[in-house]
Amino acid sequence: MNEIELTKSLINYKSITPENDGVLEFLENELTAIGFNCKRYKFTDKNTPDVDNLYAKFGNEEPNFCFGGHTDVVPIGDESAWSFDPFKGSENKGKIYGRGSSDMKSAIAAFICAAREFINSNKFKGSISMLITNDEEGPAINGTKKVLDKIYSEGEKIASCLVGEPTSPKNLGEMIKIGRRGSLMATINITGKQGHVAYPQWNLNPIEPLNKIIHELNSLKLDEGSEEFPPSNIEFVNISSSEGATNVVPNNASAQLNIRFNTDHTSEDLQKLIGEIVEKFTKNSDYKSQVDFYCTAEPFLTQRGKFTSIIKKSVDEITGLDSDLSTTGGTSDARFFKDYCEVVEFGLVGKSAHQIDENVEIEDISKLKNIYKNILKNYFN
Repeated sequence: MNEIELTKSLINYKSITPENDGVLEFLENELTAIGFNCKRYKFTDKNTPDVDNLYAKFGNEEPNFCFGGHTDVVPIGDESAWSFDPFKGSENKGKIYGRGSSDMKSAIAAFICAAREFINSNKFKGSISMLITNDEEGPAINGTKKVLDKIYSEGEKIASCLVGEPTSPKNLGEMIKIGRRGSLMATINITGKQGHVAYPQWNLNPIEPLNKIIHELNSLKLDEGSEEFPPSNIEFVNISSSEGATNVVPNNASAQLNIRFNTDHTSEDLQKLIGEIVEKFTKNSDYKSQVDFYCTAEPFLTQRGKFTSIIKKSVDEITGLDSDLSTTGGTSDARFFKDYCEVVEFGLVGKSAHQIDENVEIEDISKLKNIYKNILKNYFN
């Protein structure tokens, strides 16, 4: 199959995270036919679904260049709102519609076809590998991270990785991601004393200190940003209390926040900062407080150098643009690869990702394949 046919075939699988619906078996057959040695890894963990993963490798020499990607997709939402079957890969007016078309089945099709064409037309010293998980859109516990832990325990080594997430804001080739901010979630819970609103002397309203805590955190300016990173930001995403009656002071009140932070901070430092602010407004009082933290990613940056130059040169040669090396956006599985090797992200335009009528320009899929092939050429030569 060419990259367009392969994209459509991949979209046809209803691989809503964590179910792969046979898509990994399909890819294993495609890659085996090219000459890749394929291994499957299924992992399990408490309170999370089992996840199937694929690691495929062509060659055994160093350096090992790895493409990272995921076949799982988010739910489709209201199917009746779609203009086309979300799991058919419908072609219309120069675009392919379907869940996962942008994020990121087209990129998987592109790097498989790029690898096949490069292997068939070049002799090179090194290896090409692909780590494909079905757990990027889910908890991301039984996917890429565990595959990397496992293959490294088996003696595997990756020199460089390109993750095929959609990175371009408007036009293919505008942006390459060389790092990402970290993500820290916190739930602040304050316990007071429930009672009738008419008798405040007998109550202890937890909303009062929580309001002060929220105000103080919202007033913080964590940093100014840097040459490589935008400023860190705190965003409150939920505020709630234990009772809903208009004449009852609640017993508990809580707030959830998310911090996207750059390399000026660590999750540990930010947890300490939040804890100190909570304590400031609850110490020497009858209020009880608890803060629960969950860090999904620490920030990272792949330093500009030979590898980033190869990627930028390869992209710019095909697109004719002057691509921007950026650290904007959310998190991806690049946060796991960075512990093992140098990593960048480059892929399609992500504007329609996760939306109703998710789609991708057909021309962009072929152009992306040519970019990936150019990266392999420039990397190994």
